[in-house]
Parts: sequence; structure tokens; C-alpha cells
Amino acid sequence: MNLKGRSFLKLLDYTPEEIRYLLDLSKGFKDKKKNNIEHTYLKGKNIVLLFEKTSTRTRCAFEVAGRDLGMGVTYLDPGSSQMGKKESIADTAKVLGRMYDGIEYRGFAQRNVEILSQNAGVPVWNGLTTEFHPTQMLADLMTIEEHFGYLKGLNLVFCGDGRNNVANSLMVACAKMGVNFTLASPKELRPDPDLIEICENLASGNKTHISFTDDIMLATQNADVIYTDVWVSMGEPDEVWKERINLLQKYQVNSKVMANAKDNAIFLHCLPSFHNLETTIGQDIYKKFGLKEMEVTDEVFLSSKSKVFDEAENRMHTIKAVMYATMCDKDE
Repeated sequence: MNLKGRSFLKLLDYTPEEIRYLLDLSKGFKDKKKNNIEHTYLKGKNIVLLFEKTSTRTRCAFEVAGRDLGMGVTYLDPGSSQMGKKESIADTAKVLGRMYDGIEYRGFAQRNVEILSQNAGVPVWNGLTTEFHPTQMLADLMTIEEHFGYLKGLNLVFCGDGRNNVANSLMVACAKMGVNFTLASPKELRPDPDLIEICENLASGNKTHISFTDDIMLATQNADVIYTDVWVSMGEPDEVWKERINLLQKYQVNSKVMANAKDNAIFLHCLPSFHNLETTIGQDIYKKFGLKEMEVTDEVFLSSKSKVFDEAENRMHTIKAVMYATMCDKDE
């Protein structure tokens, strides 16, 4: 399969067969990494990472993956680029595309990464936008498959804000790969109806279903995977915390919720997570609202069912696969 020159902007752009190819590549790269087998297949190439939103996992995954593949890596933080301020996104793309062989973008509107891709002339990879988080999805799918041995027919339940980029992307990923997707959320926090329709059509073709409920216990019956995310996404104002807590407190993933799922169910979270008071935001929320844990309890987060750190590691292997597949020659 030849994906050379393709950008990786959202999973909707990729067929199930292409996603399968990337997952299989990821497994191969993980084996090489674990066995200290050199894989500098992209030696001599250079990539740039454009970050309008800061990150731990995304930045480290791209940097280590790029260097493992033999590439030079440049990181530009929010204050190190004129993109969108003194220079348009299109002009920035045209400049960087003449200097680099690939561009990663992590920021706000999906439109921004689309403009980069349209003007760069080199592959552009979406490290996160407000609407989608496709590299996270590959890591999630890889982690699920590592645990169960397969994907098709499994039941994944997302609990929380159903409008955020992770919920949107999980719905797409499940629909593409034949996983049943259930969203447990308030009706006010459900995905865009147009995206729901697209995903329902995809799921129908795979003989799987997409469903929505405001009852977390009903949603998690028979669940294989329970997934959650923070209640307020990066870039949203602090003022929404009170409203979001009121809406989402009953969607917290706790031991009762996990016990309601299948005996071998696993817990996933894209991280970072507010499962204790060991963060400044966690302490602030505790002072204001009295919550020691938010979207997931510490008990669940640290339990044997939690695969969040396998999931975090797999960001690196899947990102490596995306970069290799979109930059290498077919016969390499």
C-alpha cells in the first residue's frame, strides 16, 4: 500500500484497509523498538512540529519517533512562529514546505491544518485540533487490539463531553473499524449531527452500531472498553468548569461503572487526567467545588483494568508508522 505524500488530517480521509495497514506498521515498529533494532529509514529528512497548544505525549512521541527514523526534528512552540499573527497559515506552509519534508500541527481549528496541507507540498499530520485527534485514535485502536486480539464487534463506551475532539474521533474510528460505539453524555454535549450521520452510515456498512444515552449504567452494560477524557478541553475558558461539572459529574468513571461492564473490560484515557489532587488544576477545582477526582477515580485509573500508559506509549509507535508511511518510497 502506497501512502507516500498523503497528509494525515482525520480518519475520515482513510479507508479501513489503510488504517489497518498503519496499525500493522505500528506493531512492527514497536517490535523493532523493543528489540533495539535500528530503523533509521528516513535518514536525511527533516520535519517541523508546529504547536499552538502545548503537549507532553504528542510532542515527545513525534520527536522520538522522528529521531528513531533518522530524521532531524525542529520544534516551534506557540511563541516561536509568526503563523497566524504576522504571516498567514498558507504563507507559512509554503515556506516550511520548502525547508522540511513533513509538518506536524497541533492547535485549534481543523481548518488550519487543512490549509497547511493544501499549501505545504509535503505531508502534514494532525497532532490535535478542536475537532479531531487522529493520531490518538491509532494509539487507542492499537492498545485495544493488543489487549483483546481483535477489534471488530467490540463495544466501546465514551463517557463525558461528547462534542470534544476525542469523542468525535472515537466515533469515526469505531465506525471505520467495526467497533460498536456508545456515547454516555448529557444531550447538550453530543456530537455534530452531520458527523453522527456520516458515522452511522459507516457503521451500518460494517454491521455495527452507534448509540447515545444519558444513562451511564445503561451505556456501560456489556462494554469491552470504557473511555473518558477531561471535562474541559484545552483552550476552553475556566468559566465553563462549573457548568461542565454540573453536567458531567454523574458520568465519572468509577468502580461501580467498571463493575457494570464485562469482567475483562479495560479503561482508556488520552491523558492528562484529573484523578487526584496532584495537579494545580486539580487542587483549584477541589478548593472551588470540593471534588478530589473528576472524570475518573484514582482507584480505576491505577487499577489493573487501566491501560492508559500502554496507550500513551503507543502514541509513539503509531505516529512513527504515520510518518514512515507518508514519507517513504513504496519499495523501502
